[in-house]
Amino acid sequence: MNRTRIALLAILALALLSYFVFDLGQYLTLDYAQSQLARIQEYKDSNFALAVTIYFSAYVFITALSIPGAVYITLLGGAIFGLWWGTLIVSFASSIGATLAFLLSRSLLRDWVQRRFGDYLAPINRGIEKDGSFYLFSLRMVPLFPFFMVNLVMGLTPIKTGTFYLVSQLGMLLGTAAFVNAGAELGQIDSISGLVSGPVLLSLALVGIFPLFARLTINAIQRNKLMRKFTRPKSFDANVVVIGAGSAGLVAAIIAAGAKARVVLVEKHKMGGDCLNTGCVPSKALIRSGRIMSYIRRAREYGLDQAQAQVDFPAVMERVQGVIKAIEPHDSVERFTSLGVEVVLGEAHIESPYSVRVNGDVINTRSIILATGARPLLPPIPGLDQIDYLTSDSVWELRELPRRLLVVGGGPIGCELAQAFNNLGAEVTQVDMAARIMPREDPDVAELVARRFAAEGINILTNHRVLRFAKESGQGYMEAEYEGQTVRIDFDRVILAIGRKPNVEGFGLEALQMPLTPQGTVEVNSALQTVYPNIYACGDVAGPFQFTHMASFQAFFSTINALLGGWWRLKANYRVVPWATFTDPEVARVGLNETEARERNISFEITRYELDHLDRALADGEAHGFVKVLTVPGKDKILGATIVGYHAGELIGEFVFAMTHGMGLRKITAVTHIYPTLLEANKFAANAWRSARLPNTALAEKFFRWQRG
Repeated sequence: MNRTRIALLAILALALLSYFVFDLGQYLTLDYAQSQLARIQEYKDSNFALAVTIYFSAYVFITALSIPGAVYITLLGGAIFGLWWGTLIVSFASSIGATLAFLLSRSLLRDWVQRRFGDYLAPINRGIEKDGSFYLFSLRMVPLFPFFMVNLVMGLTPIKTGTFYLVSQLGMLLGTAAFVNAGAELGQIDSISGLVSGPVLLSLALVGIFPLFARLTINAIQRNKLMRKFTRPKSFDANVVVIGAGSAGLVAAIIAAGAKARVVLVEKHKMGGDCLNTGCVPSKALIRSGRIMSYIRRAREYGLDQAQAQVDFPAVMERVQGVIKAIEPHDSVERFTSLGVEVVLGEAHIESPYSVRVNGDVINTRSIILATGARPLLPPIPGLDQIDYLTSDSVWELRELPRRLLVVGGGPIGCELAQAFNNLGAEVTQVDMAARIMPREDPDVAELVARRFAAEGINILTNHRVLRFAKESGQGYMEAEYEGQTVRIDFDRVILAIGRKPNVEGFGLEALQMPLTPQGTVEVNSALQTVYPNIYACGDVAGPFQFTHMASFQAFFSTINALLGGWWRLKANYRVVPWATFTDPEVARVGLNETEARERNISFEITRYELDHLDRALADGEAHGFVKVLTVPGKDKILGATIVGYHAGELIGEFVFAMTHGMGLRKITAVTHIYPTLLEANKFAANAWRSARLPNTALAEKFFRWQRG
């Protein structure tokens, strides 16, 4: 705790102690105010400026320290100074005092509260950042809520100090005037309960609630203003039109069809989208072939002599296509048609929020779901148009293994492809401008994977900023800046894997002036609803997570909300979001990691279990990696878990289940895990948490010694 906080605490403690020790509360009562009224008015008449200064300072002091009695001193202000002067003085004194109380709460408590309850407060913080002025104004207008509590609670939120003061000044004005006016009749008031009549209090409360209703009304007017531009059909051809047949679109369509709604699914390219055709499925098939080759190279570790194989790269890539074809029927037009979905192959164009044109035909629909996905991001690097580059979409067209492969990007896609091609025999160089590969993971996670990559022969170049691409005598090369020097890297082929760009162009969003986020995704609320009340978005085009499983997750909420048509809204909750990077070792995570927790000032404790102690990992020759769990200090509540190791993507499921259902590490310790399995690692991590918190065993040792005689 810094000196400023200590000083503030000391002043606050001294003031409160004085209040109780010297019984200062007796001076903040109705009886005392009435008994001293004549003397105070006489003093005011002869020393107006000094009386205002003393009264103003006392009011600010009492309000700043949240001392009970503001009502009485407000009444006294009306009795002393009258309605106009009293309202003016009390209005400024109360607002300044409230702001000081707000700052005290912020200085002493906000950091601690946000660290301890950051996860729970995140939605509230976002709401305050967006509509904090409306919330505060409503609370200020309603005298039923204790103002000192409003001051203290608002100090814990991200609302700006200037905004707090200005809104408080305006919001408390009506209530201040009412109490000051009542104070003009101080001599006739018997009790505070008789101060303001019930109808007056009710009127003030309704006035206070008005800003929230006004906000809702304004939002409704804005939405209706948008929709008034378009003619609403008298009848509709479909309940929902889903644009895009990737992971999100397929799930949305099947949910709508399952609810017996009429749904039209539009796809301009291939059913299954990126996941089936260019993403999850082909990449995992390629990784598997590479992994088998890596095991053959490691055969001596398992006592197998003279094991060898040659990579038939065209056959590997044909196997990849074979896996795609094996899964294709699950996502086919025929299957979805049999499930009640009307599938239309062609380019969709949104004519209005009520109509979508496909292949020259217009489909009138009650709702639209955008599930258009994303595509590889192409950076504006000079010379890129001079080379025959590859992306995660086009790499599957390769039928000749590049001798020297350059992978630009250190994220999940770049890492998976770099290791897979290295395992298949390419000389791989991986370049990233960040300080490490896997920059979203903790440093110890990235370091373990980087060590494995280096041991396998992958040349990792971090802190390298790509300057340009070029060709010389038919040879492609890249120049990058590293520590002020220009570095040249020659390559035969290059894969660009630096991120993905949401597909928001070319199908009508521009004409609708659809709002986008700074990341380029369609702006949606927690119900996956866009600015147009009947248009929803899910998956990569909506963000913020570009994972197949999150696309399916969002598809559920967007579809249910689209079908309900505004009568009820389900809100997507992203508290438990798992993902995995399928390198060797795999990296899987759910919830917070250390880096994110520190960035968000969330307190945590770490429990770590090393997989080189796990019997099954030793038996399989995969004894590397760890399980790392973040918990609330002093509790077993899981904030997040990271697993690095063999089949980490499978192992993380137990932590995902526990976090989803609010279970702590104690629950995992109570589960029987089969021996010997990799899943035991989760229980051993939970046991490590429990063992670190066992009570002092000295007493037990003495007892057992006595028992032995």
